[in-house]
Formats: sequence, structure tokens, C-alpha cells
Amino acid sequence: MSLRIQNDHARFKDIVRGRIKQNLKSYIKKGELIGKQGKDTITIPVPRIDLPHFRFGDKSQGGVGQGQGQPGDPVDGDPQDGDGSGKAGQEAGEHGLDVDLTLDELADMLGQELQLPRIEPKGSELVTQRIKYTGVNTVGPESLKHFKRTYKQALRRQIAAGSYDPKNPVIVPIREDRRYRTWRIEQKPQANAVIIYMMDVSGSMGDEQKEIVRIESFWLDAWLRRNYGGLQSRYIIHDAAAKEVDKDTFFHTRESGGTMISSAYRLCADIIEADYPVESWNIYPFHFSDGDNWSIDDTRTCIGLLRDRVLPAANQFSYGQVESPYGSGQFIKDLGEQLGKHQKVVLSEIKDKDGIYGSIKDFLGGGR
Repeated sequence: MSLRIQNDHARFKDIVRGRIKQNLKSYIKKGELIGKQGKDTITIPVPRIDLPHFRFGDKSQGGVGQGQGQPGDPVDGDPQDGDGSGKAGQEAGEHGLDVDLTLDELADMLGQELQLPRIEPKGSELVTQRIKYTGVNTVGPESLKHFKRTYKQALRRQIAAGSYDPKNPVIVPIREDRRYRTWRIEQKPQANAVIIYMMDVSGSMGDEQKEIVRIESFWLDAWLRRNYGGLQSRYIIHDAAAKEVDKDTFFHTRESGGTMISSAYRLCADIIEADYPVESWNIYPFHFSDGDNWSIDDTRTCIGLLRDRVLPAANQFSYGQVESPYGSGQFIKDLGEQLGKHQKVVLSEIKDKDGIYGSIKDFLGGGR
């Protein structure tokens, strides 16, 4: 019986996950998963799961329930207390369900739905060390004394010796009672990656445009974390000047100045050169803008910075242009003309939230 219940539960979980995959594009568009993110899991509201129920045939077919009698008559041999005056509902109820999935499970669903190739990390793997406690011993440093085990050992000894007094339960450990944790150092190789997010925060980038960037960056993070043992995120905002900020500031700052995109690319290159050796790190710069830039001269500077400093270090440079009623949209055209054929450059136009799904495929579909 237990095995049967486990099989039924596993089948139900498969049904739920199938429903989530079926509606994944809708979840991505709405962005509701981001607000339901816990430390290690995401709570996903599944709108309806059909529960098992009886289905009645047409009245003319005979069978069970087709005998003599009128509605409200008591069943023979089973008297009813009620008067049978209530009306039954005609519509099926909606059964909501919240399902917790890990970020890895969600990333795998994204990869399956978009047919994303696994990323092959470049460079050598970094080796991290961690201490793992493996057991208990009678000798060791005082800093690793296991107080609970020491107390239990002293209690056993006093009970066995007949010196334990329940009315005066004083436990005094001696040297032979002491217990210590044992440990070893584990070497854990992992491929590390960094995402450097850059975003135009000038007045033409409104709340809707920033929400698109926020949703897309959540899914980019999820997939890259699935492929790398360690992932860092850095955030750069820019108008006429660029600065590094924290995540909350990145998504909620709005300025009113002009736009010089080269300031962001220069700061990005400085961060890479200072903190992320190319031979050890997988580097992913992402830039989001509405396509306005101060001048064609600054655009030329951007091309030079990308070609000479950013692209040689990066696994891939991704530019997402979010459509805005105030932006010219020219920058993606200039990038396409100058760097569109470069194997490390991916360009994507995001007209609205419906475009996020395709843009994720654009950015991650190369497997770099």
C-alpha cells in the first residue's frame, strides 16, 4: 500500500510539473514568480488541478440512480434529517495549488522548453575548500568539544557507577567523558561565472522597461546558476555617467540626464580587469537600454571598448533593447552593423513582456 501511495504521489507531482511547463511562458511574462522566491525554492501558483470525480450519464440511459422516486424523497432504509430544500450548484469548483520548486528544477524546465544547450565552461576550474565534520572522537582541540555528547557520556558513567542522584541531578564530566568532533577538508572543484548587468536609467527608461529587465535577469540568473558552481552578479547603472550599485538600486533608480553608453562599457571593462582573471572566470556582460545614445561619436567609442576590452575577456556580450516611446532605438542598429557578425555578440529586441521569452532564447541559445 505504501509503495502504491508513493507511486500515486510521484505521478501527481509529474502532472503538476507538466502543468507548470505548459504555462511557463505565461509565468515568465507575468513575473509573479520573482515575488514568491524563497531562499532555495520558488512557490508557483498552479491555477487548477482537476481532482477525481464522478461523471453522470444522460438520464435516458438507465442504470444506477434511475429507479422510482421524486427529488427530495428519503432513501429507503436510510432516513435523512434534512428537508432537501437546498439547491445544488451547477459549476465545477476551481482547485488552486501552490507548488514549491527549487531554482534548479525551474531552470531545467526553462532549458527543456527553450531547448537551451548546456554551457561548457571555459578555462580551468577553481578549487574551493570546505570543512566537513565526519564523526566524534575522544581526543581533539577544546574548540571542537561536543558538549551534548560529553554530557551524555558523563551521565551514563554516573548512572552506571550509582553516583547519579535524581533529586540532585548534578553532572560533572571528567577527562574520560570528553568527546570532540572530527573533521576533514574536502576539495571541491567548481567553475565560476560572473554576470555584469548594465542598464540605462535615464528618463526614457520607465517603470515598465525596468520591470522587463528585472524579469529577464531573474531567468538569466537561474539558467547560469544551473550551469556553474559559483555565480556572482554585479550591477552598473548609467545615464551620462556610470556607477556600480547594489541589486535593489539597480532596479529602482531613475535619472533624468542624458545617455553616454560608453561610460558603462568602460566601467564594465575596469571591473573585469580588476576582479575576474580571464583564465579562471566565465564572464557574461548584459546591457539593457532603449537604444538612445548621446552621439555617434560615443557609439564609436562603445564599439572600440567592446572590441578591444570587453569581448576578448567575455564568454558572450548580450545587448537587449527594450522598446520605449521615448527612445530612438538606433543603438542596436549601430551594434548590428559593426559587431553583429561577431561570434560573441548577441543582440535582442524586447518590445514588451511578451518578448521576454524569445529574448531569453536569443541570449542563452548559443550555449557559450
